[in-house]
Amino acid sequence: MPYTSAHKFLPWIENASDEELKREIDTPATLLIDGAQQGPKRIDIAYAPFDHVSRAAKIVIVGITPGRQQMANALQECRRQLRAGMEQDAALAAAKVHASFSGPMRANLVAMLDDIGVAQLLNLESTAALWGTASNLVHFTSALRYPVFVDGKNYSGAPSMTRVPVLRSQLETCLVSEMRQLPDALYVPLGPKVSEALEWTAPRAGIPEAQVLSGLPHPSGASGERIAYFLGRKPKALLSVKTNAAWLDAARDGLKTKIKELGERA
Repeated sequence: MPYTSAHKFLPWIENASDEELKREIDTPATLLIDGAQQGPKRIDIAYAPFDHVSRAAKIVIVGITPGRQQMANALQECRRQLRAGMEQDAALAAAKVHASFSGPMRANLVAMLDDIGVAQLLNLESTAALWGTASNLVHFTSALRYPVFVDGKNYSGAPSMTRVPVLRSQLETCLVSEMRQLPDALYVPLGPKVSEALEWTAPRAGIPEAQVLSGLPHPSGASGERIAYFLGRKPKALLSVKTNAAWLDAARDGLKTKIKELGERA
């Protein structure tokens, strides 16, 4: 499946009505780029403007795949930029930034990255600057670049993206290519499914394991207790049985050691 045809969709996006965009976001047809039956499940992949790669980036934040809301935000912003006369590449860049990690998830991610020393490594007061004055240092992406839907719902990690051919093709064609363009960057996978994907793609892209920062709790609100413990805001004695303190301790210590060693090499 070719993933190099972003520009062929842009004229349609520019001219699409609100109703046409809504219909595509709900049930992709014109923007459908691949699909397959995986056992009883139907997997569909839709185009959305997440193609831009920030080649000056020093850190890459990797989610699992854009969801339907991110798809909507990116398509609407891309259309707005194109209608305002923006060049296609600039419109793609603006759409991607507009749709990337916002709200409480961003605040949690900033707190954890600062805690393990990433801000200091990048010579920033806080990694919050990655969404502002230091936005040139960050590249936002997903393990699966384009929105994936399983039986019409947002993909959340099952079936495995490394084992299903239609999903593995995205890893091979999109993520490996992006990583090869950013060989010296740090990679921050959000959640265990993305860590698994990066463990698979990093060797194929020539990225050393030392540059992959696996182990952060997912920054979503659902991981609130794990985040609170990771940041030292909740004592071990008050944790529920669902939170593995020993695993989080090891992950935090390992990440801090990794960042320290990277700083010593710089």
